[in-house]
Amino acid sequence: MRHIVTNKNVQINYFYTNFKKMSENEFGKTIFSTDPNAETRKQDHIDLAFQSQVNGLSADPRFYYEPLLSAHPKDKYPATNLLGKVFRYPIWISSMTGGNKMAGQINENLARVCKDFGLGLGLGSCRQLLTDHTYLRDFDVRKYIGDQPLFTNLGIAQIEIMLMNNQVDKIDKLIDLLDADGLIVHINPLQEWSQPEGDILRQKPIDTIEKLLEKINHPIIVKEVGQGFGINSLSRLLQLPLAAIDFGAFGGTNFSKLELFRNPAKREIHEVMAYVGHTATEMVQMTNELILSLGDKLKCREIIVSGGVQNYLDGYYLTKKLSVPSIYGQASAFLRHAMGDYENLFQFVEAQTEGLKIANAYLNIKE
Repeated sequence: MRHIVTNKNVQINYFYTNFKKMSENEFGKTIFSTDPNAETRKQDHIDLAFQSQVNGLSADPRFYYEPLLSAHPKDKYPATNLLGKVFRYPIWISSMTGGNKMAGQINENLARVCKDFGLGLGLGSCRQLLTDHTYLRDFDVRKYIGDQPLFTNLGIAQIEIMLMNNQVDKIDKLIDLLDADGLIVHINPLQEWSQPEGDILRQKPIDTIEKLLEKINHPIIVKEVGQGFGINSLSRLLQLPLAAIDFGAFGGTNFSKLELFRNPAKREIHEVMAYVGHTATEMVQMTNELILSLGDKLKCREIIVSGGVQNYLDGYYLTKKLSVPSIYGQASAFLRHAMGDYENLFQFVEAQTEGLKIANAYLNIKE
């Protein structure tokens, strides 16, 4: 058995970690043996009791907590089949970065942790690779991620231009170049409109997506970038043969607002537009309603819940609420831990997976 140390996270996981390793006989001997930490623990209880007071109104209203109905989990978390592959945990690392001095190491770390924990990864914008392979190394992570899902990423404006110029073959070449499983199409009209260098969309994004689906055979995910999709847009997407819809809901990084910070003259008048959109919770409800109403018209049956997912409890709740297979996506939470050494990222993801196991053992979703 490991010795208890003072690190808070290790203390929290101490009993759980060692319990998994014990035989029943060892467990019985240990639980009734002299506890060398009893005095310290009791003193901690006294010292921390007043700091640990909570208001009854602060209880998380989303869950029924059922402490009688499970032992501490020793088994694996229930796997999720999505995008034609198996996720050991329902976590998607959302598109982030490429083409800068830290990007290569960040993407390598993210790919490695996907392989180690059975997750999926969306690469940052791969637009520059369409014409220049200078930064190919930043994105070339198949060797690190193994067989876990890996998707490249382009904006809707670039795809519109390629369709107009009969250059869709560049998308197939990009996917093959990175040995990716498919393409994420970022839908970002408000971001482009807010950006000083933004591209002008000449046609409806839904028309561009439909044309793209006719031209390439690789799986396609469609994602917003921080505002989410309204019910009519969701309805149109659910009726297309997409690999998945990625919410990109309101509540996380808002790229429209980000671009307005870069465009002060426009921000003064138009910042209000950055606050329109739909939260992940709202989109889960809309999606469930549409799935019921669309019937045989439903063609896309897989969802990535992203945008405002702050922690594993958010992700657990939102994916359990959906009536179709789903995982949840995060970006900035992973980015903070991926910029250093790999061990830091590994420990962060390990903590998330332990939390998911506990949630699955003791929490039921309130309808």
